[in-house]
Amino acid sequence: MTTTDPAQSDPAQSDPAQSDPERFDLIIIGSGSGNSIPDYFDGWKIALVERDVFGGTCLNRGCIPSKMFVMPADVAESAKHSDHLGVRATFHEVDWPQIRNRVFGLIDPIAAGGREYRASGTDNLTLIQGTARFVADKLLDVGDRRITADKILLAVGSRPNMPDIAGLVDARHHTSDSIMRLEQLPRRLGIIGGGFIAVEMGHVFAGYGSQVTMFNRSDCLLSAHDLDISDRFTQIFAKRVDLRLGQLPRLVENSDRGSVLLHLENEVIEVDELLVATGRVPNTDLLGVEAGGVATNKKHRIAVDLQMRTCVDGVWAIGDVANDFQLKHVANAEAKVAFWNIAHPDDVREVDYRAVPSAVFSGPQVASVGKTEVDLHREGVQYRIGRRDFGGTAYGWALDDSTSFAKVLVDAETDLILGAHIIGPQAASLIQPLIQGMQFGQTASELASEVFYIHPALTEVVENALIDAAD
Repeated sequence: MTTTDPAQSDPAQSDPAQSDPERFDLIIIGSGSGNSIPDYFDGWKIALVERDVFGGTCLNRGCIPSKMFVMPADVAESAKHSDHLGVRATFHEVDWPQIRNRVFGLIDPIAAGGREYRASGTDNLTLIQGTARFVADKLLDVGDRRITADKILLAVGSRPNMPDIAGLVDARHHTSDSIMRLEQLPRRLGIIGGGFIAVEMGHVFAGYGSQVTMFNRSDCLLSAHDLDISDRFTQIFAKRVDLRLGQLPRLVENSDRGSVLLHLENEVIEVDELLVATGRVPNTDLLGVEAGGVATNKKHRIAVDLQMRTCVDGVWAIGDVANDFQLKHVANAEAKVAFWNIAHPDDVREVDYRAVPSAVFSGPQVASVGKTEVDLHREGVQYRIGRRDFGGTAYGWALDDSTSFAKVLVDAETDLILGAHIIGPQAASLIQPLIQGMQFGQTASELASEVFYIHPALTEVVENALIDAAD
């Protein structure tokens, strides 16, 4: 395997337009889920192009490091709020540098090792650092290098969105790319946004002891979730952070004290650090897809079918650049299908999106799969609701829990599960049997009555929600 930096390429190739392109069997653009190259490509000549950090967002700046920051916040919150269990614990402080260094002391070597492996591990793959842009059909420039292949996989992911707020671009701010690498824990943190990144980082920094102020356009947090979940989460989170709902700053500017000032209509909020967490946008524009004839949809994502094919024969796309989910497990599933179809054109497969789950690792934890009540009302579907509070089960008594619940939405005619939503401890794990039930077409009654649920485990919350839906 070889690695090439466009800045150090052969002078004979300094003008791509005057040179023949280097030909590969397969070009993969993006080293996140696109790096999961199956063994059946061993005989192919492959180019792997990466413009940014090796391993993608999830490994370096997203799912994995954020959850490693969440765990200490969970512990800190437990220490702060254990009196109701008869435990007299005291939260003193966190060692931010120790936490940060533990996280990235693990992750950075993994990313570096992955890059080194791809740069020197086998003879059939060439790692190219740089931004790939289409210049024609299946023809790409990466810096001063021009490459082509009959088969191309686009897996370039997404980047943080920047809202149109006066002064924000010029003011000192962070996104999820940089907030976890701060040199010190801020005493006051401002967060613009109310989605999963915002509330996970809000949980982390509030748990660690920062004064957190959140500014959100809508009147609730996690507004894309089922309304019962969103309302309950907002109520709970409001006890931990200063929520400015229905309010975004009209101006953001740096102060002469080194802080950041956020101007509302009748108030100015001063913070030491500012996190902008208002969603992510696909990196489609970086590819120059128009020159390659690759179509996009109204959300500027690459248009693909269930086989992950674009409108250009031989070009596939996966992940955040091609779907609305922005979830690593979805990108991984799409990568498996795309790679298989690239190598096996006579035996193609499709991605099955019937039961795509998601989770928010905040305080409290949230998990969801399938439809919300708003979805079902809009679609005119007749449904039943099953709901069980954690406090209505034996393990809920052990937790002394009065706010958490599980909710299932069941088709009134078929008894199939249409959606499930859980808020509370272990929500991301508790929802798994409901995901499997949806995926494999099991009815709510079958899931409720034809399997064992360990007593008194917390899974009885799921069992009882299903029983409630059948009544």
